[in-house]
Amino acid sequence: MESLSPWPSESRWAGPRTRPYRLVDDWAKFTDGRIVGAVGDTTVDNDGEHIWAVLRCDAGPELFGWECLDSDLDSIIKFAPDGTAVESFGGGMFIWPHGIDVDPDGNVWVTDAVSEARTPEGGNRGHQVVKFSPTGEVLMVLGTPGEAGGGETHFNAPADVVVADDGSIFVADGHANETNNRVVKFDAEGNYLMEWGQTGYAPGEFRTLHAIAIDNDGRVFVADRSNNRVQIFDQEGNFLAQWTQFGRPSGITFDAHGRVYVADSESDDVQNPGWELGIRIGDAKSGWVTEFIPFVWGDPREVAGNGAEFVSVDAAGNIYGGEPRPRTLQKYVRVKP
Repeated sequence: MESLSPWPSESRWAGPRTRPYRLVDDWAKFTDGRIVGAVGDTTVDNDGEHIWAVLRCDAGPELFGWECLDSDLDSIIKFAPDGTAVESFGGGMFIWPHGIDVDPDGNVWVTDAVSEARTPEGGNRGHQVVKFSPTGEVLMVLGTPGEAGGGETHFNAPADVVVADDGSIFVADGHANETNNRVVKFDAEGNYLMEWGQTGYAPGEFRTLHAIAIDNDGRVFVADRSNNRVQIFDQEGNFLAQWTQFGRPSGITFDAHGRVYVADSESDDVQNPGWELGIRIGDAKSGWVTEFIPFVWGDPREVAGNGAEFVSVDAAGNIYGGEPRPRTLQKYVRVKP
């Protein structure tokens, strides 16, 4: 039986219902004794039960930003509902694996968001989006590996990827304020179709596109992290809305019941004053925040990467948070009222 940890007794949050979930102790397990490195994005398999996650090899925080540079460890891991690793691949293919998505056919897409400054010259990794079969066969590569750039054939630190029901591919290209800061759309065969966005503060402009996701109505949600907002578009790039009520967003996902989940791992008194770290849950249509899972263990003066930076939810409603600084993949289960 899974062991559940109690929440701390105090929370400063006075808004939506807090602590509606509890942590499952030591959920993610490796049979080979592997030490978990920084955890990147997570997503749910099409069966609604298994969890895919990006694990950045086993390097310590001193190599943050390029943990897999000198490692052949598999960085793409599939976990069974009990937390046991049942599939892995991607060893030696990435420098800083970051975003992940499972498309309607069950294929796994992963981005390499290494910065241009940390990309070795003459290398063949970084600045790419790779499509894998469910068992790790490489099916497609978007971008030019090892080369940062713009246009139709290059990315600059692509942070995330999402695939629509019709196979269209959307890449959040820009894991820094000074990168491309655009969304790039491809067809199902990987042919460039269009792009939108640039660096800035206005609607349709971005500063660090940290995550991208598609809701049940086909709208494209972008975590415009350095602008402390979620931006919403249709699939042709037309701006629909922006939401600031979900804090400083790093990860976005949806469930089948119309709820949106947004992970905030960076709010503090400098970058987003007045907001706390945690996962906010709300209605995907109205944007109304209804629940909040606070992360009360982190030092607010050393915020970046504390708590869930990435978030996913399975068919049973359990939430999974990828935590880079604590180097954990957490599972949260709902507490019965």
